[in-house]
This record gives sequence, structure tokens and C-alpha cells, in this order.
Amino acid sequence: YYAIKDIRNTFRVDVPQPSTCYACKSTDVPRVMNKFGISEFYKKPFKEMGGEIANAIGCQDCHDSKTMNLRITRPALVEAFDRQGKDITKSTHQEMRSLVCAQCHVEYYFKGKEDKYLTFPWDKGFTVENIEQYYDSVKHVDFVHSLSKAPILKAQHPDYEIFKMGIHSERGLACADCHMPYKSTGGVKFTDHHIQSPLNNISNSCQVCHRETETTLLNNVYDRQDKVLELSQIATRSLVKAHIEAKTAWDNGANEEQMKPVLELIRQAQWRWDFVSASHGGSFHAPLECARILGNSIERSEKARVLLSEILTKQNVKLP
Repeated sequence: YYAIKDIRNTFRVDVPQPSTCYACKSTDVPRVMNKFGISEFYKKPFKEMGGEIANAIGCQDCHDSKTMNLRITRPALVEAFDRQGKDITKSTHQEMRSLVCAQCHVEYYFKGKEDKYLTFPWDKGFTVENIEQYYDSVKHVDFVHSLSKAPILKAQHPDYEIFKMGIHSERGLACADCHMPYKSTGGVKFTDHHIQSPLNNISNSCQVCHRETETTLLNNVYDRQDKVLELSQIATRSLVKAHIEAKTAWDNGANEEQMKPVLELIRQAQWRWDFVSASHGGSFHAPLECARILGNSIERSEKARVLLSEILTKQNVKLP
């Protein structure tokens, strides 16, 4: 409901941004894309579109206005499937109950310095490693870290990707099964369009399949989230130390040849940490996968620190 208001009130839009930033925020987007063309829409300055974009996320983002059938209205998702050799129009109704969400709840980047073309980096697959391979192949860098000088990949919100790696997806559930559980009124069964956390409606979401008490199910969720958070905090500490120690090495005369393998490891470690941290609900959607990714992040940060300790020893630098 507040998608347009929120994005316009962020400090980000005080600096030049492309209209790509509107892609997931408004039912007006498909109309404006048809009016200007997809590529031209993305390229236009964000503030130029203020008169065209007025309505927040609504029915027609997911539904055909004549038949009410689920549909895909954002080209980036269709294009990502096409590049994988998949025809999204062949998706089942159950698959569509997740794909309408995957139009926006995904990892993405703006391709091209001028084009700013919304692109989902799924050409090689959905895993954190697959997406990293894609970014490496196109030499994508979101920013260079101001301390370590590592070329960083910034994760957005890889919700669909992580969900696909969890047990609920494996069992054939869709996003809507838990976030929009079925309800009945007057003998008519339909999905609850008050989209929210399943924990706010455990009886209609979780307990349709699980026979445990609400308290037990709630504790199951929190237990998994707490364990992933604990790992995330370990990964964070390792990563912070690697960035600071890298800066110390640079400050004491380290050269690019010495630092190249260090920066590559830091890039990989931060990408993995961020892939989990930036996801919404990833710690429950796929807790085992999140733990694996964070374990890999910690390993890479500590490998970088081992290399840095060798460089710092040669520089006669002692770190507190």
C-alpha cells in the first residue's frame, strides 16, 4: 500500500536514479512500459516518471483484469526464464502462485551503464554459487569497499531463490500457501489477500499440514532463525576483521599482486554473508542452505585473514 510513498521518501532518490527503481512498486509500470517501451522506461530518470506512477502494488500486478487468472506482468522474470530455455507460460497454477511473487522478491541488478536494464542473474542457476558465477562472467561490481578495496557484490533480496532450496518448496508448496492461506466465506474458498507472515495466522497456514501446537510451531521457527542469526554474526565478525586487516596491509605498502587473492576471497565471503542477510525469511525458508552459505562465508573470510597475516608479518605489522 505504501510502496510508492516509501520509495519517494528514501534518501536514495535524492541522487539520480533510473526508472528501473519503480519496476516492482506500481501497477502503473506495465502501462508505462507499453507506452515508452521496456528499455526506454528503464533508462528514463526516476524523477521524470512522477506524473505517470501513482498507484501502488495492486490486483493487476498478479491477475488478468478480465479473467482474474494469475499472470506475469514484469518482463525481467520472463526474460530470465527464456535465457534458461524455459517457457514460463507452461507453468502450472501452483507454480504461478510463487512466480507472481518472484517478479519482485528476487536478486537482481541493473544491466548496462546507460541502459539500467532490470536483469535477474539466473542464467547459470539459482544458488549463491550459480549467481556468483554469472556476475563474475560479466565482471559485475556493485561497489568497491572503502576499507579493503574489495570489488563487492551487493545482494538485494534473494527470497525466491532461497525459498526454492528449502523443504517447503521441495514438498511442492508455493509462497501463497503460507503467506496467503486459503479461507472460506459463504461456502466459497479463496486465498486470503491480507499478505503477511504465516506466524500471524498459524492455524490457517502452518496447521493445515502440521499437527503441533501453535507454541511448538512458533518455537520451531524462532529456533531455526536464532541459529542462522548466530552463524550470521560469526560471519559478520570474520568479515569485518578481514576488511580492516586488508586496509592495514594496503596502508603498509601491500601491492595489488599480493592483495588480489585476498580481495577475491573477501568478495566471495561478503557475497555469501549478504545473500543470507538480505533475504526476507531465508533463515526459515531454507535454514540448512543458509547455514551452509554462512559456513562458506566464514571459511573464505578466515582464508583471507590467513593470507593477510602472511602479508602483515612480512610488513612487520602487529595487529591488536
